[in-house]
Amino acid sequence: MKVPLLDLVRQYRIIKGEIDPAIAGVVETQYFKLGPKVAAFEERVAEYCGTKRAVGCASGTDALLLALMAWGVGEGDEVITTPYTFFATGGSIWRAGAVPVYVDIDAATYNIDPAKIEAAITEKTKAIMPVHLFGQCADMDPINEIAKRHGLVVIEDAAQAIGSEYKGRRAGSLADVGCFSFFPSKNLGGYGDGGMLTTDDEKLADLLISLREHGQSELYHHWTIGMNSRLDALQAAVLDVKMNHLDEWSDGRSRNADYYNERFKDTEIVTPFKMDGARHIYNQYVIRVPDRDGLKEHLKANDVGCAIYYPLSLHLQKCFAKLGYKEGDLPESERASKETLSLPIFSLLTEEERDYVASTVLAYVAGNVR
Repeated sequence: MKVPLLDLVRQYRIIKGEIDPAIAGVVETQYFKLGPKVAAFEERVAEYCGTKRAVGCASGTDALLLALMAWGVGEGDEVITTPYTFFATGGSIWRAGAVPVYVDIDAATYNIDPAKIEAAITEKTKAIMPVHLFGQCADMDPINEIAKRHGLVVIEDAAQAIGSEYKGRRAGSLADVGCFSFFPSKNLGGYGDGGMLTTDDEKLADLLISLREHGQSELYHHWTIGMNSRLDALQAAVLDVKMNHLDEWSDGRSRNADYYNERFKDTEIVTPFKMDGARHIYNQYVIRVPDRDGLKEHLKANDVGCAIYYPLSLHLQKCFAKLGYKEGDLPESERASKETLSLPIFSLLTEEERDYVASTVLAYVAGNVR
């Protein structure tokens, strides 16, 4: 049996009857950049996340950069964040002209450890950028309290977390601004790149709208230097259709996670930790095992899709060598990068496929195959 890590073709076949007319409708209007489709989708995302405003942009990476630009983060500033995340988190800080300051993660959640943040704050610190990794929100209350004491901005990197909840509030509504990605593999994924920012700050939202269109105040009048980061109407149309199914798909992922958790119970496999009162949407289902690389090769040999998120922490990436970090500086992040592996979790997995994945993992861990 062959089980993919993710099967978007299977998803498309189910919603084809909704998707194809939505795309055709945009093509017929020939209105491809921003416009009414994007505006309607922005309103829907804002309502879903529980914020006053949402502003579409070209990618999740751009969302992070736009948020930094809007808050005036730049040359000489420092932004505290996690090293155990996708590159865009640290890369956006660097592109803004600021310095990423990496703080180690909590070993259970893989999110930034709030207890380690305050020690990293200096007179140059301008913002904190927590990441809601793998579909579970970071522990935001202590992060926001620290930020308030020190007069810092908090920017949620919620790229993997649309629909996740923290103490009854949704990702994107937990800080000054939230940043989402609609990369195709996300729980809410488009047919190309796309991103969104959410906020309760009306002035900030208006500023983001200007910045995403080259800093325009009106057509061809530029009061500042922004960037070209508009959300395509085609993407908005696709994403609007997919939002009809988002919670159903996320609940399906949660059921698959429950199944794996039960199958892996009482073994050496460490399954994902879920905080009390949280809604985990399992953008990835990540286990940790001592012989991660051996298990990965075994799964590949048996046609089970899997992936490593992430094999090298950002503080050890060659492009950040100037920051002076060395191996051993952030041990929990480094350990996670050596022990974690993502398994198929998408909602359309069949029971037979789930069983095959779990049995293949357990056979290796039990030492029955090498």
